[in-house]
Amino acid sequence: MTRKQKRLAVIAGGMSFIIVAVLLVMFAFSQSVAYFFMPADLAKTDVKPGTRIRLGGLVAEGSVKRGQGSTVSFTVTDGTGNVPVSYTGILPDLFREGQGVVTEGTFDAAHNFVADSVLAKHDENYMPKEVADRLKADGVWNEGKGAASQ
Repeated sequence: MTRKQKRLAVIAGGMSFIIVAVLLVMFAFSQSVAYFFMPADLAKTDVKPGTRIRLGGLVAEGSVKRGQGSTVSFTVTDGTGNVPVSYTGILPDLFREGQGVVTEGTFDAAHNFVADSVLAKHDENYMPKEVADRLKADGVWNEGKGAASQ
């Protein structure tokens, strides 16, 4: 092999390594993405049981019911659709009716949403910007009051 052929072989090997590394990183990211849905989106989308998603909106007024132990059930709404949620664990201090919330979990076989993580919104750091913007555009979220306008 000449010097030119050796140099081309090293460059081709390096490029191949970089391409494989980028493809592996992209594959890993695609496996860990949890898509975000609003209750109205779920009416249009068929989410299979066991699929991990994020569900966001407002906690519906009068929907919070405390169960046995640390189990809580509540309804997430966006003004158009409602999704009942059950959660077992300690809720954030800012969790209350009319408050913005982002839950993460799965649907069970009976199509009930079982959350394993609940984040309560008190500013833009706890709710994805897209969620806050959609709630504001739909006229559901009042910025100054932190409650739903029904």
